[in-house]
Amino acid sequence: MARTLGRFFGFIVLIWALGFVLFAVNLPQPAGEERTDGVVVLTGGAGRIERGLEAVKRGWSRRLLVSGVDRSVKPYEFAIEYRVRPARMACCVTLGYQAMDTQSNALETAEWLRRQRVESVRLVTSDWHMRRARLELDRLAPPGVTIVADAVPTRPSLSTLFREYNKYLARSLAAALRPQ
Repeated sequence: MARTLGRFFGFIVLIWALGFVLFAVNLPQPAGEERTDGVVVLTGGAGRIERGLEAVKRGWSRRLLVSGVDRSVKPYEFAIEYRVRPARMACCVTLGYQAMDTQSNALETAEWLRRQRVESVRLVTSDWHMRRARLELDRLAPPGVTIVADAVPTRPSLSTLFREYNKYLARSLAAALRPQ
């Protein structure tokens, strides 16, 4: 019995380790010039906001939601820091102050998608964070919304990858066990 249990545990560890290697070496990539109705940026990493603004500037997306903005940031401060013209801020940029983590980013985004009647969205976050962010948004987005993953390339540390892989596994398992 103990030997069988040991083999089973060893098998689970092997599967986990192989999954981690695949997770770490096959990070999501930036999207191309595919057009979407909107773009959402999840705050928290270098280059994310710039990538979202680039999508609007180049016409890949019409509207931008920046999810997870610190409550102390005023729209005019954001506009100054990221060199966004007032007209573009007024028409096209929404600062979301509700989200504090990936799950609440997905909730804030899903509500914005409904309000804006967005049928396709470009999701911008760091490459190492994309899988879990996409998992959460897929779960909460309105039916029929197309999500285009647009990962910002980074050089994540091994510890960042380790933590993110385990969070992704935990959220995937929770989603799989959730009653439909």
